[in-house]
Amino acid sequence: MFIGCSGWNYLDTFQNGGWLNSFYPNKKTKTFAYYSQFFDTVEMIQTFYKKYYKKMEKDLFTWLTEITPENFKMSIKVPQIIADDKRLNIYNKNMINDLTLFIDKISPLKNANKLGAIVIQLPPSFTIKEHIQLQEFLYVIKNNSVTKSYDYAIEFNDRSWDTKGVLDLLQYYDVSHVISDAPSQVNLKFLTNEDYMTCKSLAMFRLCGRNTSSYDHSCNYSYSEKELVTLAEKIKKVKDMVDNTFFYFSNS
Repeated sequence: MFIGCSGWNYLDTFQNGGWLNSFYPNKKTKTFAYYSQFFDTVEMIQTFYKKYYKKMEKDLFTWLTEITPENFKMSIKVPQIIADDKRLNIYNKNMINDLTLFIDKISPLKNANKLGAIVIQLPPSFTIKEHIQLQEFLYVIKNNSVTKSYDYAIEFNDRSWDTKGVLDLLQYYDVSHVISDAPSQVNLKFLTNEDYMTCKSLAMFRLCGRNTSSYDHSCNYSYSEKELVTLAEKIKKVKDMVDNTFFYFSNS
C-alpha cells in the first residue's frame, strides 16, 4: 500500500494554500527530494497541463528515478490534449501518437520499477454518450505494443458512468477506476464500490475532502480520525484484492 499526495510543488505559505513552513522548512528546500523522504508515492499532475508538459523530456523522468528511494512509486496523469482536447478519440489527429510519445517520455519510471498508474482524468463533459470512444481507446491501448504493458486508472467526472456495464468494461480490459471521496457538490460520489475491483494490478483512491463551505470544495479540508477509520476499512478490503493500492490526498 502506497500513501501520498496529488502533487508536491506547493512552495507558498499555508495561508495561501501552500506547504511552506507547515511541511517544507523554507523556500530553499528541494521539494521533491524532501517530499520523498516522508511519502512513498506521489501523483504527478503537472503532466496534465500543456504549459508544463510541453517542456518535459525523458531526462526529467530519469532524474526523478535517481533522486527517489528504491521503493518510491509515481502515478502520472495523461496530458490534457489526450483526454480533454482529443477525448480519447483514436481517429482524432494522431491521438495515439500523442499517447505513445507520452509513454516514451515516462518510460524511465517503468524501467526503474517506480511507475504506479497512468491516470486518465476525463472531463465532466465526457459522458457515457461517448462510451464507444472509451471502448475503442481501451482496445487500442491494450493491444498496442508500446502501451499494453502499462497499468491504467480511469477517473470519471460525470454520474452517467455510474453503471455496472462500465465496471464490466474496465474489468474486461484490466483497467482500474479511481475510487473518489469528495464533496457532493462536485458529483463524485459514484464508482466508489470497493467490492468491485476492475484491475488485478492496482486500485487507486483519491481523497478530495468533504468541504461544503469553500468555493474550491477540494481544498482546505482535514479528515477527522473518525472519517479516516471508515476509509481505512474500505482500503483494507481493497488491498487484499489487488497487487498494489495507491492512496492520494488532495493537495491541501
